[in-house]
Amino acid sequence: MKFGRVSLERIATCDYRLQEVLSEAIKDCPIDFGITCGHRDKAEQDRCCAQGLSKTPWPTSKHNAMPSNAFDFVPFVDGKAVWNDVQAFKDIAHHILMTADRLGIALRWGGDWNCNGLADEKFIDMPHIELRG
Repeated sequence: MKFGRVSLERIATCDYRLQEVLSEAIKDCPIDFGITCGHRDKAEQDRCCAQGLSKTPWPTSKHNAMPSNAFDFVPFVDGKAVWNDVQAFKDIAHHILMTADRLGIALRWGGDWNCNGLADEKFIDMPHIELRG
């Protein structure tokens, strides 16, 4: 698999380490996925907070750095974004995290903020992955 033009444009706004992980992860991920967000400007971050999609106000989100220290992804099934497939989000996130680990890059997923392998978070952000630290 490979990323489409829009995903590549969004990836280009991310830190080089995230670019490296994504470049490798898409090659052999069992589920196709795209990137919905890299860097967020103030207006976009404010909108995400207002809609309850983010708990982190401007300029403290890892998306607000330039280059971005975070990205959001979505699974694709038959070429269409699928937002309600929790297992697909988990499987893609696991694949991305394992790819990052193999490359020596520490990441954190919004479905397991404390990285303990349990779904015990109060705020779940399935599409979100960020650099740790």
